[in-house]
Amino acid sequence: MRDHPLVQLTLTRLREFYREPEAVFWVFGFPIVLAFGLGIAFRNRGPSELPVAVQRGAGDTALATIIKRSPQLGVQLLDSNDARAALRAGRVALVVTPADPLVYRYDSTRTESRLARLEADAVIQAARGRVDAARVRDEHSAEPGARYIDFLIPGLLGMNLMGSGIWGVGFAIVQARSKRLLKRFMATPMRKTHYLLGFIFSRLAFLVLEIAALLGFGWFMFHVGVRGSLVALALLTVLGSLTFAGLGLLVASRARTVEGVSGLMNLVMLPMWIASGTFFAYTRFPAALQPFVRILPLTALNDALRGVMIDGRSLAGLGVPVSILGVWGVASFGAALLLFRWR
Repeated sequence: MRDHPLVQLTLTRLREFYREPEAVFWVFGFPIVLAFGLGIAFRNRGPSELPVAVQRGAGDTALATIIKRSPQLGVQLLDSNDARAALRAGRVALVVTPADPLVYRYDSTRTESRLARLEADAVIQAARGRVDAARVRDEHSAEPGARYIDFLIPGLLGMNLMGSGIWGVGFAIVQARSKRLLKRFMATPMRKTHYLLGFIFSRLAFLVLEIAALLGFGWFMFHVGVRGSLVALALLTVLGSLTFAGLGLLVASRARTVEGVSGLMNLVMLPMWIASGTFFAYTRFPAALQPFVRILPLTALNDALRGVMIDGRSLAGLGVPVSILGVWGVASFGAALLLFRWR
């Protein structure tokens, strides 16, 4: 078996990978650096003060004093022109003009502006004698899985599987083709299937380290756990890796130059970088685009990974995203076998 073409090709791909420090960094180091930076930037620190400007005029000092009673609001006194400029530039969320009636000037499309308006109005109305008609009690919840870093880590894992699968496979094939190495392989008894499967198996060999590095970092630094089964998570990552390796094979099946395949790979990956919910929820896109976004392979992988890691779901409950990944993987590898050319 050691002399089998498939075994030798897989070993060759492994040696090519770990002998390139740049490739090792982009597969293992870059996702960790990205997770660390975004995890620190968006860590749960509680809500920050919303900046509010009180326009100078009769009664401005008393009004600013009332608004300062809210711990959620930061207040400053500004002239009319300065207040308008600050609101336009986003330096303040709300401008309050002391008059009768009071005037709230804000951008209703900004969430922080609407929150500042509600908070400022509540504290002003309470100071002027308004009494709440209903008694309420607050219950604060900080459930694991609700943080941004809990949402981010599965997305980074999916993005890393996509990048290493498509770039790692596609770039290596076209580079060999441009150096006329594939032409020499034609004279060997190796089959086309052996050559392409060698890339698939080499990807699986690094998969364990790839997952362990990112998930281990997330757990150690930010206590990001896995609520579901580790076996289900492992199977999903294997399926995702195979799917994107198949896409990498398809993209590189006819490309002749490194520049050409780089453009094709960016064309394939760019829509998924933007729309597949790696850094923010894809539900922000219009409803008309949702069906197209959901059938993207990275969207399906991210949904499945978050289903296991955050919601604790089993593979049986993830039939739709798993089926989407399976279809993409089989179709792309089959198309790559038909389209692949040595020359």
